[in-house]
Amino acid sequence: MSWYLAVLKNYVGFSGRARRKEYWYFFLFNFLITIALTFVDVAMGSGPQDIGILSSIYGLAVFLPSLAVAVRRLHDTDRTGWWLLLLFVPLIGLIVILVFLCLEGTPGNNSYGADPLAQPD
Repeated sequence: MSWYLAVLKNYVGFSGRARRKEYWYFFLFNFLITIALTFVDVAMGSGPQDIGILSSIYGLAVFLPSLAVAVRRLHDTDRTGWWLLLLFVPLIGLIVILVFLCLEGTPGNNSYGADPLAQPD
Protein backbone atom coordinates (compact mmCIF):
# COMPACT_ATOMS: atom_id res chain seq x y z
CA MET A 1 0.00 0.00 0.00
CA SER A 2 2.94 2.34 0.62
CA TRP A 3 3.91 2.07 -3.07
CA TYR A 4 0.40 3.10 -4.07
CA LEU A 5 0.50 6.13 -1.78
CA ALA A 6 4.01 7.05 -2.95
CA VAL A 7 2.76 7.25 -6.55
CA LEU A 8 -0.21 9.38 -5.50
CA LYS A 9 2.08 11.77 -3.60
CA ASN A 10 4.23 12.15 -6.71
CA TYR A 11 1.17 12.49 -8.91
CA VAL A 12 2.65 14.78 -11.57
CA GLY A 13 6.27 13.71 -11.26
CA PHE A 14 7.12 12.79 -14.84
CA SER A 15 10.88 13.01 -14.31
CA GLY A 16 13.03 10.38 -12.71
CA ARG A 17 12.68 6.63 -12.66
CA ALA A 18 10.22 4.14 -11.16
CA ARG A 19 11.18 0.57 -10.44
CA ARG A 20 9.01 -2.36 -11.42
CA LYS A 21 7.83 -2.86 -7.87
CA GLU A 22 6.49 0.70 -7.66
CA TYR A 23 4.64 0.47 -10.97
CA TRP A 24 3.10 -2.97 -10.51
CA TYR A 25 2.02 -2.42 -6.89
CA PHE A 26 0.31 0.79 -8.00
CA PHE A 27 -1.31 -1.11 -10.87
CA LEU A 28 -2.51 -3.88 -8.51
CA PHE A 29 -4.04 -1.55 -5.93
CA ASN A 30 -5.53 0.64 -8.65
CA PHE A 31 -7.14 -2.44 -10.22
CA LEU A 32 -8.55 -3.70 -6.91
CA ILE A 33 -9.95 -0.29 -5.98
CA THR A 34 -11.56 0.06 -9.41
CA ILE A 35 -13.23 -3.34 -9.08
CA ALA A 36 -14.49 -2.50 -5.57
CA LEU A 37 -15.88 0.86 -6.71
CA THR A 38 -17.56 -0.79 -9.69
CA PHE A 39 -19.31 -3.22 -7.35
CA VAL A 40 -20.45 -0.29 -5.19
CA ASP A 41 -21.71 1.52 -8.30
CA VAL A 42 -23.71 -1.54 -9.33
CA ALA A 43 -25.08 -1.92 -5.79
CA MET A 44 -26.21 1.72 -5.90
CA GLY A 45 -28.27 0.98 -8.97
CA SER A 46 -26.18 1.78 -12.02
CA GLY A 47 -26.96 -0.76 -14.72
CA PRO A 48 -24.69 -2.32 -17.32
CA GLN A 49 -25.31 0.56 -19.73
CA ASP A 50 -24.87 3.29 -17.08
CA ILE A 51 -21.63 4.96 -16.14
CA GLY A 52 -20.76 4.38 -12.49
CA ILE A 53 -20.19 7.70 -10.78
CA LEU A 54 -17.72 6.49 -8.13
CA SER A 55 -15.51 4.52 -10.50
CA SER A 56 -15.60 7.39 -12.99
CA ILE A 57 -14.50 9.95 -10.40
CA TYR A 58 -11.77 7.60 -9.20
CA GLY A 59 -10.60 7.00 -12.79
CA LEU A 60 -10.29 10.74 -13.37
CA ALA A 61 -8.47 11.20 -10.06
CA VAL A 62 -5.79 8.59 -10.81
CA PHE A 63 -5.34 9.36 -14.52
CA LEU A 64 -2.36 11.69 -14.06
CA PRO A 65 -0.63 9.54 -11.40
CA SER A 66 -1.04 6.49 -13.64
CA LEU A 67 0.42 8.32 -16.61
CA ALA A 68 3.29 9.72 -14.53
CA VAL A 69 4.30 6.36 -13.04
CA ALA A 70 4.16 4.72 -16.50
CA VAL A 71 6.45 7.42 -17.89
CA ARG A 72 8.86 7.00 -14.97
CA ARG A 73 8.77 3.22 -15.50
CA LEU A 74 9.75 3.71 -19.15
CA HIS A 75 12.51 6.07 -18.00
CA ASP A 76 13.86 3.24 -15.84
CA THR A 77 14.30 1.17 -19.00
CA ASP A 78 16.03 4.18 -20.63
CA ARG A 79 13.10 4.96 -22.93
CA THR A 80 11.25 8.22 -23.32
CA GLY A 81 7.67 8.57 -22.12
CA TRP A 82 6.59 9.26 -25.68
CA TRP A 83 6.62 5.49 -26.20
CA LEU A 84 3.22 5.47 -24.47
CA LEU A 85 1.74 6.86 -27.68
CA LEU A 86 2.23 3.34 -29.00
CA LEU A 87 -0.91 2.45 -27.01
CA PHE A 88 -2.92 4.03 -29.82
CA VAL A 89 -1.80 1.20 -32.12
CA PRO A 90 -4.34 -1.59 -31.58
CA LEU A 91 -3.07 -4.74 -29.84
CA ILE A 92 0.57 -4.50 -31.01
CA GLY A 93 1.11 -1.24 -29.14
CA LEU A 94 -0.32 -2.71 -25.93
CA ILE A 95 1.91 -5.77 -26.19
CA VAL A 96 5.05 -3.69 -26.81
CA ILE A 97 4.32 -1.33 -23.90
CA LEU A 98 3.54 -4.28 -21.60
CA VAL A 99 6.91 -5.83 -22.47
CA PHE A 100 8.67 -2.50 -21.81
CA LEU A 101 6.93 -2.15 -18.43
CA CYS A 102 7.99 -5.68 -17.45
CA LEU A 103 11.63 -5.31 -18.43
CA GLU A 104 14.29 -4.82 -15.79
CA GLY A 105 15.50 -1.26 -15.43
CA THR A 106 18.87 -0.05 -16.61
CA PRO A 107 21.46 -0.81 -13.92
CA GLY A 108 23.23 2.27 -12.60
CA ASN A 109 22.54 5.78 -13.73
CA ASN A 110 20.94 6.46 -17.08
CA SER A 111 19.89 9.62 -18.90
CA TYR A 112 16.78 9.92 -16.70
CA GLY A 113 18.40 9.76 -13.28
CA ALA A 114 19.92 7.57 -10.62
CA ASP A 115 19.11 3.88 -10.26
CA PRO A 116 16.08 3.54 -7.95
CA LEU A 117 17.34 0.13 -6.78
CA ALA A 118 20.42 1.82 -5.33
CA GLN A 119 18.16 3.92 -3.11
CA PRO A 120 16.63 2.35 0.03
CA ASP A 121 12.92 1.35 0.00
